[in-house]
Amino acid sequence: MSTVVRGLREALVLFVIAAVVIAVAVGVWVAVAGGDFTDRLGFSFMLVGLLIGMTGDLTLSRIGMLDARSAFGLAPERDDAGGGRVLTGVGVFLFVSVPLIVVGALLIT
Repeated sequence: MSTVVRGLREALVLFVIAAVVIAVAVGVWVAVAGGDFTDRLGFSFMLVGLLIGMTGDLTLSRIGMLDARSAFGLAPERDDAGGGRVLTGVGVFLFVSVPLIVVGALLIT
């Protein structure tokens, strides 16, 4: 199986998981506070898409460990040590975050 197919499959799984979690959270939000489900769903899709776009490649968590790793004489973590992940930060942004934002914008309008 090619890397492209594995990357697209990973993006699809991440998108579906995010969509299900968002739909459940918005369902609880509407049940508790009332309001329009579709508008809140669209807003939540866009918000989660932006959050995943900013934090999708674990760069922010690695920045916090630079001081600790350098104190022990260790090199910074490598990007290719992803634990089986195929998508890079750019792939997560393009194939997960952007579709979430687009779907959210379509739901709001």
